[in-house]
Amino acid sequence: MRPSGRRRGPDAIVPSEILAGAAALIGAALAIGAICADQAWFDRHFLPVFFVSRARMVFGETAARLAVGVLGVVLMLAARPIARHAAARTPSAWAAGVMRIALALSLAVVGSEGMLRLSYPRAREEAPPSQEPLRRRDARLGWVFVPARAGRQVVAGHVIDYAFDAHGDRVADVAHPVDPLRPTILFTGESIMSGYGLRWEQSIPALVGARLRLQTANLAVFGYADDQAYLRLARETARFTRPSAVVILFSPSLLFRDLDTDRPHLEPGLIWRPASPRWRLDALARFYVPYHSRHDIDRLIALVRAELAASVRLARDRHAAALIVVPRFGPEDDVERGLRRRILDDAALPYVQVELDPAWRMAGDPHPDARGARAIATAIADRLSQPVSN
Repeated sequence: MRPSGRRRGPDAIVPSEILAGAAALIGAALAIGAICADQAWFDRHFLPVFFVSRARMVFGETAARLAVGVLGVVLMLAARPIARHAAARTPSAWAAGVMRIALALSLAVVGSEGMLRLSYPRAREEAPPSQEPLRRRDARLGWVFVPARAGRQVVAGHVIDYAFDAHGDRVADVAHPVDPLRPTILFTGESIMSGYGLRWEQSIPALVGARLRLQTANLAVFGYADDQAYLRLARETARFTRPSAVVILFSPSLLFRDLDTDRPHLEPGLIWRPASPRWRLDALARFYVPYHSRHDIDRLIALVRAELAASVRLARDRHAAALIVVPRFGPEDDVERGLRRRILDDAALPYVQVELDPAWRMAGDPHPDARGARAIATAIADRLSQPVSN
């Protein structure tokens, strides 16, 4: 005899079938999505990362695709047993379960967001205030190096001294600031150009200056995106009376920084905007799943192209040579090539590429070591030694 509390027949079967069908459809969608999201799809929607090799990125993308596909297949196979179990519950039990889940999710979101805001109150690329070399907040740029001071940091087992003059330019020592009246090569960019983990004499600007026998001004700041580098160049160029050249570091694999809006940033038309409020959970999700629509990437390409073109114009307006240096580890892949051509070639911007041996990274750190910096500096010096069209 069947228990009288269990309803049978069509009325009891329909909800179970609906739930099973819904679960199977979701599983099928996941499985089909995993099949359709081939490497070409990932290349269209995920930007390369300078500090992660192409092989590691492809491995991670393949693993994610496999995991989604397996989840879809499991969901399709388990759809009917899950649906039968779920359909056996009363409406009141369903409502109570939904409310418990909604409350738990709400508390988790609020609590996690609060903890993340307390733990990471800064912009994504902004370093903690106590980390050497020290940085301070800047209303227009986001952050700059603390001027007129020296700091020390241990990188890859080496003690590195950083010194900055009164304008925040990295120098050999505080007692020898950059002289704005002398012929000067200006360098802008981020930590690679600034010389992260390298002594002053090992940094790219110092090596170029020694070879060309010219003073250099290192305007680069750790963590900068292309718009920040342009804004700092625009602000600092006027104080130099005789700039001889401007060297701009650019890499297609660093474009992801230009998408950050949790710091002062530029929008199309080179319009400056203050930092935009951003959910930390959203930033965390985008860090692990950095998907971008085609529209977002096209917009990013146009914006960075305009920023680099504006930097070149700044140099040429001061009758200085302009050169964009594009370093990369290993051979250029199709994604990097496509981005480089759309940003640099389409705008006819002057640049030189530098391929670095993947072994020329610091021990335990993805930045170029002294050999990598020397290769970049050599390429820059060779190019600046030749006539450069203005």
